[in-house]
Amino acid sequence: MTAALTEGELTVLGLLVERPRHGYELERVVEERGMRAWTALGFSSIYYVLDKLAGRGLIEPTGAPASKKARVVFRPTAEGVDACAAATRDALAAPTPLRGRVLIAMANSPGLPDAEVAAGLAQRLEALRERLAEVRAARAAQEPLPAAAAAIFDYSEAMLTTDLSWTETTLAAFTEETAMPKYDVKKAHKELYAPSAKAFTVVEVPELHYIAIDGHGDPNTSSAYADAVEALYGVAYTLKFASKALGEDFVVGPMEGLWRADDPAAFLARRKDEWEWTMMINRPDWITEDMVHAAVDRVAQRRRTDALDALRMLTLDEGACVQILHIGSYDDETPTLERLHREYMPEHGLAFNGDHHEIYLSDARRTAPAKLRTILRQPVKAA
Repeated sequence: MTAALTEGELTVLGLLVERPRHGYELERVVEERGMRAWTALGFSSIYYVLDKLAGRGLIEPTGAPASKKARVVFRPTAEGVDACAAATRDALAAPTPLRGRVLIAMANSPGLPDAEVAAGLAQRLEALRERLAEVRAARAAQEPLPAAAAAIFDYSEAMLTTDLSWTETTLAAFTEETAMPKYDVKKAHKELYAPSAKAFTVVEVPELHYIAIDGHGDPNTSSAYADAVEALYGVAYTLKFASKALGEDFVVGPMEGLWRADDPAAFLARRKDEWEWTMMINRPDWITEDMVHAAVDRVAQRRRTDALDALRMLTLDEGACVQILHIGSYDDETPTLERLHREYMPEHGLAFNGDHHEIYLSDARRTAPAKLRTILRQPVKAA
């Protein structure tokens, strides 16, 4: 009986059953398919696994290399094909064991100061968001996918999303247990963040401060947009814990966006490639420029991106605005915007006085499109 295959061995053997490959090509396929999100295969470990598989008689070289610089191509033996099939059948039927290292960490967490536990969970949250973005980018680069490959990405995304949700919930519960008084922009300016969904209302928006990143293009397909959102959340949570260490705490505000286009009709027609955007998160008054720079540098230690380099401080003084709560898909906003632009504003003698502003009260990752809650806000002036 063939000894059980490790996860790394089964992954490499399966790729060789798919077709003969050399080590460098195996590395490229692992990287392109996003397989590192669910395997522990590093570049050097691939060659270690190849040696082990060859030593067990499960793979063999296709022939001697043409020169010393040529790469050795491996193929499975008949025994290797059978072993791969048997291990695959077993793996399909067996439930995945829950052996998350984070569970050991939570069991040991009472031995750490509360602030360190919260900071560790916040860093975990950033890492999970980065990994999920990488998996989604790898998937998008290979669409359309065969059913088996799609299922792999579905599983990876589901596991990461679940882990991310658990980490968010745990972090929130943990910080609530040791909470000091918190600034919450939604409570401090309730009239701005809890509008009616039935009718347009006019509000006076005071000067508010944000961290922001500018960009261009369709938010559904732009990697720059995804990077901007990831960078803003990473810096916002880093600022939160840095601020807490100084005796000030705040609730990270919802993601907000300013949207503009050379032709305003691009919004009503949903010509998203023409959109310019500024994504932003509210920043309490006591957060200084030095604190923002320090937070950016800390997040960049994990992964520096163009979005992090483009992050800036923004002060917005919109003044008089018309707003309404939209419930539903983002793509279903058009009728409401048409009523605002073509009926309400002309009837009330109002003209545009700034960028279209949206505030995303729902987490789109965990909310059905029909239940998304978005504030639609338009700065106005007398026509």
